[in-house]
Amino acid sequence: MAALSKEYGYVILTGAASFILVTHLAVKVAKARKKYNVEYPTMYSTDPEHGHVFNCIQRAHQNTLEVYPAFLFFLATGGAYHPRAATGLGLTWILGRILYAYGYYTGEPKNRRRGAISSVALIGLVGTGVCSACHHLGWMGQD
Repeated sequence: MAALSKEYGYVILTGAASFILVTHLAVKVAKARKKYNVEYPTMYSTDPEHGHVFNCIQRAHQNTLEVYPAFLFFLATGGAYHPRAATGLGLTWILGRILYAYGYYTGEPKNRRRGAISSVALIGLVGTGVCSACHHLGWMGQD
């Protein structure tokens, strides 16, 4: 059985920081709903003048939520044996999601590519999670 190292606290703090990010993106959508007059439960605006910008703001949040469960899972499992790597990758994912969202907020979807580093970081987290599983099963030596 793996005992969590003291450094796992950084993994937990990274998870908390990611929640702040998701909350920030939700607030941006709520403000955009008011600004562009998009009432709940409508997901997308059909306004020909400003609908595109609202939709970009909403999609930045929605897309982050689509990958958020995988991010949290692999952050937590990867951090069990590799807390420093998982923390670094987690912080990179957060930074990438910020760049992704603010690129998308311009109304030009191609500008979201600025945040592609978040996808690379998530792949890295998958790797640390798989590595942690292999360590836990005794298939790999301990660090």
